[in-house]
Amino acid sequence: MRQYISLNQGWTFEKKGEKTTVDLPHTWNALDGQGSEPTYYRGKCVYTKIIERQSGITYLEFKGVNAACTVYINGRKVGSHLGGYSTFRFNVTDFLSSPKNFLTVEVDNSPIREVYPETADFTFYGGIYRDVNLIYDVEKQHFSLDDCGSCGVYITPKNNGDVLVKALISGYETGVKVVYEVFDRDGKLVAKAGNRARLHVAEPHLWNGLEDPYLYTLRASLYMESRLVDRVESRFGFREIRFDANEGCFLNGKHIKLKGVSRHQDREGLGNALTINEHREDLELIREVGANSIRLAHYQQADEFYSLCDEMGFLVWAEVPVISRFSKKKQENALSQLEELIKQNMNHPSIFCWGIENEITIQGASPALVSSIEELNDLAHGLDVSRPTTCAQLTMCPIESELNNITDIMGYNHYYGWYMKTCDGIDEWLEKFRAAQPTVPLCLSEYGAEAVLGYYSDDPAQGDYSEGYQSRFHEHYLRTINSHDWLWGSYVWNMFDFGSSVRNEGGVRGRNNKGLISFDRKTKKDAFFMYKAFWSDEKFVHIEGGRYECRMIGKRTFRVISNCNEVTLKCGRYKKTIQGEHVFTFDDVPIKEGDNKVTASAGDIEETVVFKGVEEYPRSYSLPDGATTMVRNWFVPKGENIDPEYLSTEDTIGEILKNEDIRGMVSGVAGMLISSPLIKIVSPIKLKTLLGLKFIHISDDMKELAEQYLQTIKK
Repeated sequence: MRQYISLNQGWTFEKKGEKTTVDLPHTWNALDGQGSEPTYYRGKCVYTKIIERQSGITYLEFKGVNAACTVYINGRKVGSHLGGYSTFRFNVTDFLSSPKNFLTVEVDNSPIREVYPETADFTFYGGIYRDVNLIYDVEKQHFSLDDCGSCGVYITPKNNGDVLVKALISGYETGVKVVYEVFDRDGKLVAKAGNRARLHVAEPHLWNGLEDPYLYTLRASLYMESRLVDRVESRFGFREIRFDANEGCFLNGKHIKLKGVSRHQDREGLGNALTINEHREDLELIREVGANSIRLAHYQQADEFYSLCDEMGFLVWAEVPVISRFSKKKQENALSQLEELIKQNMNHPSIFCWGIENEITIQGASPALVSSIEELNDLAHGLDVSRPTTCAQLTMCPIESELNNITDIMGYNHYYGWYMKTCDGIDEWLEKFRAAQPTVPLCLSEYGAEAVLGYYSDDPAQGDYSEGYQSRFHEHYLRTINSHDWLWGSYVWNMFDFGSSVRNEGGVRGRNNKGLISFDRKTKKDAFFMYKAFWSDEKFVHIEGGRYECRMIGKRTFRVISNCNEVTLKCGRYKKTIQGEHVFTFDDVPIKEGDNKVTASAGDIEETVVFKGVEEYPRSYSLPDGATTMVRNWFVPKGENIDPEYLSTEDTIGEILKNEDIRGMVSGVAGMLISSPLIKIVSPIKLKTLLGLKFIHISDDMKELAEQYLQTIKK
């Protein structure tokens, strides 16, 4: 019967001719992929290791290698894999010709035309960044190890207690027998069947999210005659989820608003090479903020993370990296990655939907796009009938787009109040969508604003990268989301700052700073506490801007964030109590020269910060001179004349791309597009003419926004 050996230790790693010894998980972009250098290495590296021959059929298992991988044993090619986020295996029995064998793994994270993702707003860390195992003593008859990296046993539970099981068996022949057993959380046998694909658990205990994430275990045992030859165990839960365009989301028949955060899996100094400890810490922080759902963007994440979500009760949006730049050449790979995602993870009760694309219209919608997304949608339904499909569109995707009527549920990514217009723009857009698409179940799948640690202002403003503005941005969105009952949920972008090699803004290189928590997980930004005030029952008070010890001398305004209904603020002789919810504003707080002890309290809960009264704020509290920014005041009143001294849609593509800010933004979202032959062809064409072409599929709203943005950039 199958046995496992970890191969994580003692690899020789070679990059550009230099060799070092490493242990797994490992990435070669842990530093340069996070801004330590202007560019990061995207290319080929080689891992080698001596492995011993084992008994029985033997498989080599990789839990995650980014992005293309080719494996050799003793110089013979074993196989290749395309896609950086899923498990894959090779049967290496016939390749282990000696007691000791030379294993070579070539890994390449350079852009590949046939593989998703090719370009996106996150770093593509190269390396063998998850576990590698040798599976040996596999008998001729075994639960399949060849079905897209899955365990070979697929479970579909029903809330009435029925458990449907599909098992793929390799080497099947007369005399093979399968026994299925279901055990409850205490290890008690509650159902058993032999050679049948249906079991029944009487009075099943439902998996009820954070409230009660109850798990069962299915044990599938394979016998040849009377001898046990293989066994697989997989946990599952009884739960049903449904969505309604008018009423939102229901878990096991009970209404639940999905209060979600998005999560990239990387971390400062580690890249994607995480252990179970980092995964668990992330989930503890997500639980603390009060979220009940997580969008795992934009790719398959570690099996350990899904398992922890099962245990803790988070509802998970799982998706594949069909993102940003659609290409028909990538469709085969898109289908492959989706099949791997579903087959490897369908037993996890935490996963409630399959995401099949994100912002795929960022460069417009080609004629082949709709049919390709429909093909992905059909595949997901064919593989798993129990879960809805979903997608995430970007603002520029017209509300009436065909893409908005393919998946069962959907989301939109909006950044009103950060990249464009003001926060009020989201309210206006939601009303437009509701009027045009009243039968589509909708969520906000992304929204956010950047906050760079160290920036503070008494008057936070859009584009200043201060924590204060980020906090106010999210306060507005929280109130808007809560006032729209028909929205089934929302997902903050992002729970944590993350690596994005294409970025250099706000005085920080190689990072997206939209997280509620810093990249190293050590600092909770003010916006974190804003969400905790709206979402969590754990009582607290938090003085906004409390980590910025300097305050201007004179009468100042302080905001306290809390989920208590009454807060008191003290500073010297000043004392004031306010009743309310979430945000408590105290005006005319006297700050004198020197130290000022400020205490916010609610009952027995309090927080104290000592502020220093100063005549002028430290220069470090604001953006450094010359810092690049992708944020401008995009709002220009309708009807205002076009200023010829600034860019507009009347300018040609070539003239617009001469601007450094534009080139920087385009390179961030469109990769190599600006250097492609197509750009040379369209350079003489006015942007207004290009946007007017029917096949571009750009809404009037987006044309207006393009004009507004260009009118902020002087020629």
